[in-house]
Amino acid sequence: MYHLPSFQEKNQDEIIAFIKAHPFATLIGVSATNEPVATQIPVLVKERAGVFFLQGHFMKQTDHHHAFLQNDHVLVLFSGPHAYVSASWYENTKQASTWNYMTVHARGKMHLLGDEALPEMLEELTAHFEQNPSSPSQYKELPEEYISRLSKAIVAFEIKLLQTDAVFKLSQNRDEKSFDNIVSKLSSGNWEEKAVAEEMSKRKQQFFTS
Repeated sequence: MYHLPSFQEKNQDEIIAFIKAHPFATLIGVSATNEPVATQIPVLVKERAGVFFLQGHFMKQTDHHHAFLQNDHVLVLFSGPHAYVSASWYENTKQASTWNYMTVHARGKMHLLGDEALPEMLEELTAHFEQNPSSPSQYKELPEEYISRLSKAIVAFEIKLLQTDAVFKLSQNRDEKSFDNIVSKLSSGNWEEKAVAEEMSKRKQQFFTS
């Protein structure tokens, strides 16, 4: 991870808010033969007694399922908007171009749950992301035969978060005039560049307190 102090986000509330806003995460583990495995999964964030947990489910008999049965260490990667930043937008153009981005690396221990935990988790996950109590796709509306068949193929998990590292690299190391020009350039770009510009604008005051 890019650990320059100026880009590190230390506010835990900001980090958790970012995770909740970008719940489609990449779970990374290591198999018994030391081969990396990864999968993309939506997760829920839970807090109990000041400790944060991630919950979700994935398919059984996959590389990541086998890996986590052998090694419970997990890295969960959350990514936000990112954009190329041209050095031609700086006051001093004789520098390298770069990339602005936001990411959180969450480390923890994977705990595979029993079959009894799966129905409640499926119901909660569906309700959270469906965001419509009357949707015909709510868990309670699904045929029992379908749920039974689906449940045999997946396993619920919970990850206790032990460490979170966040990098919000948003040109906070630039002079204010260059910063403003970068925001202007990105604001006229695609949706992702506009999203980066919006994040930069929201945080400008804390970057340039003087």
